[in-house]
Amino acid sequence: MPPIPDAEMTEEQAAAVADFKATRNTTEFEGPFVPLLRSPELLRRAQRVGEYVRYHSALPSRLSEMAILIAARHWCQQYEWNVHAAAAGEAGLTEAVIDAIAESRRPAEMAEDEAALHDFCLELLGNQCVSDPTYARALALFDEQGVIDTVGILGYYQLLAMVMNTARTPLPDGVEERLASFPT
Repeated sequence: MPPIPDAEMTEEQAAAVADFKATRNTTEFEGPFVPLLRSPELLRRAQRVGEYVRYHSALPSRLSEMAILIAARHWCQQYEWNVHAAAAGEAGLTEAVIDAIAESRRPAEMAEDEAALHDFCLELLGNQCVSDPTYARALALFDEQGVIDTVGILGYYQLLAMVMNTARTPLPDGVEERLASFPT
C-alpha cells in the first residue's frame, strides 16, 4: 500500500495525517502509518496508544525497546526492527542482547530485569499466556502497571507488524534486511 498523495486524500485522511504530525512533532509520515491511513480513525487511535507505550510506559526505554524488538522478531518485521534496533542500543541494550534476539536465541548475558522481560514476552507470544513463576517474577520487578504496559507494548507493535507485513511495507532505500526469515 503506497503513500496516498496529498491531493488524493479524503478530508478524514488529511486530518489524521495532520493530527499524527502534530502529536509526534514531526514532518515525517512513513512506515506502518502509511497503510494505516486507509482507516483514518484507526490510525488516530492506534497512534495515541503508540505514543504512550513508546514514550510514557512504566518501563524504562531500554526494556520497552527490548519488548519491541521481541515483537519485531516474532513477526519477522524488518522495518520495525530497523527502527528499533538502533533505538534499543541508544537506550542501553547491549549489542549482544540485540544480536541474540535477531537470531531468535535467548541472550546469554542479560540484566535481571532484561531476563524477566525476555521470558515474559516469549512465553506470552509463544503460549498466549505466562506461567505463574514468570508472572510473579515480572510483577516483582515491574509492578502491575509495568506488566500491563509490557502487554500493551507487545500488542501495539504486533498490530504494526501485522499491518506492515500485510501491506508489504518496504525498508528505506539502502537498508538491508537484518532478520532471517523463518522456515516455511
